[in-house]
Amino acid sequence: MATSRDRLGTLEAEGSSGRQGYSGVEVVLSSDPATPAPLCPHGPTLMFVKVNQGKEETRRFYACSACRDRKDCSFFQWEDEKLSGARLAAREAHNRSCQPPLSRSQCVERYLKFIELPLSQRKFCQSCQQLLLPDDEEKHHEHQVVGDVSITQLKRPSKLLYPLENKKTNAQYLFADRSCLFLVDLLSNLGFRRVLCVGTPRLHELIRLKESGGTKSNIRSLLLDIDFRYSQFYMEDSFCHYNMFNHHFFDGKAALEVCKTFLQEDKGEGVIMVTDPPFGGLVEPLAVTFKKLIAMWKEGHSQDNSQKELPIFWIFPYFFESRICQFFPSFCMLDYQVDYDNHALYKHGKTGRKQSPVRIFTNIPPNKIILPIEEGYRFCPLCQRYVSLENQHCEHCNSCTSKDGRKWNHCFLCKKCVKPSWIHCSICNHCALPDHSCKGPKDGCFICGELDHKRSACPNISTSKKVNKAVRKQKQRKSNKMKMETTKGQSMNHTSATRKKKRRERTHQYLCS
Repeated sequence: MATSRDRLGTLEAEGSSGRQGYSGVEVVLSSDPATPAPLCPHGPTLMFVKVNQGKEETRRFYACSACRDRKDCSFFQWEDEKLSGARLAAREAHNRSCQPPLSRSQCVERYLKFIELPLSQRKFCQSCQQLLLPDDEEKHHEHQVVGDVSITQLKRPSKLLYPLENKKTNAQYLFADRSCLFLVDLLSNLGFRRVLCVGTPRLHELIRLKESGGTKSNIRSLLLDIDFRYSQFYMEDSFCHYNMFNHHFFDGKAALEVCKTFLQEDKGEGVIMVTDPPFGGLVEPLAVTFKKLIAMWKEGHSQDNSQKELPIFWIFPYFFESRICQFFPSFCMLDYQVDYDNHALYKHGKTGRKQSPVRIFTNIPPNKIILPIEEGYRFCPLCQRYVSLENQHCEHCNSCTSKDGRKWNHCFLCKKCVKPSWIHCSICNHCALPDHSCKGPKDGCFICGELDHKRSACPNISTSKKVNKAVRKQKQRKSNKMKMETTKGQSMNHTSATRKKKRRERTHQYLCS
């Protein structure tokens, strides 16, 4: 499940800078575990803080982990805000009202009844995105209904359901069959027997199709996804309603146990996690969630295997490489370009800048992964891995350096290869686009401006907090003073108006007498 690829220029700048700096918002992951985060309809919220380069840090606040637009989830609460009992009760009622209309067990019960129906009675309401039983038909008689839903269609729910295309929440750009087939064949050739699909419904479908089709594939899969509509197509051991930004299982401990059992089967051997998070999501909470899944997998291991890593395929844009490797140093990026079925731009066969920027990040050694030669990949004997055809080996960098599929040029001043459209800027002392702004935002710490750390690790953070607290108090005093002056002015204006009214009344009486 990938999201909002229309803002890739902005995201590329954020990813390459090593922080979500241009937005001025950072996620706070080191909150007090004794104080649980408040809940929104999408599970526990995340704590954020607004920061400005060299200026004050404002109050921390809680917001939805899954939605970037408050129109989709309006939750907002200051960290130090005290809520009344009435507001807390209203929030709980709102959260309950936003949950799926049917429980997980009800969905399974309906599914089992549905598959027993004759073909002529199997119907799907496109308006409600729901499988219909005979008793439901009267309620949907004015809706757009599809009849004769076959078992084959039930096995490909992503083709039956409308993709969720809200660009700021959960826009579902689904894997093209070409990329799906490549991944399934690759996983099979690498010897994996189980795949934990986190936000990859198309891959989950194809694995199950091959398993039930009697082919040589013996891979099983479990889908974790935030789209609850998939719960009506799968049994409890095949799908869990899940939020990958806060590691929240919507169906509680039962779903958590399903995931744990799947990961720890055969003492954790033969399993891999494949994930395709929304591009607009922050890397930090995703990394925290994936580390929790890794810890869950490790619980089924003996002490002898404590150093082993859970194999992972993290599918994400190439310009987030530094951010991902910051949390997972053992990861490397493959040259394989992942394309999507329902996206106008990211299709196979594009060239130049129109190529898909989506890559696979993995902790599996790249020399074990064979990329298809017929799709434009070659083996580099010097790097001992497969790369794209135009990704030429640089003798100065001693590697195939291109990230976007084009041939990159070596800059001797920067001592590295850069994009072909970049030139060296003597003012900035690094390569950039010809029309870049030399006075643009800089990388590094918001507080002191140093490049070797972020604001959260700044040694001056305690001093900065004291200054910020003093500034806030000063602003509060100024605001209170302005309010008092406004109230006083309004009172004086009222007195003056009363005097004028009485004067007019006396003048009128005098003239009429």
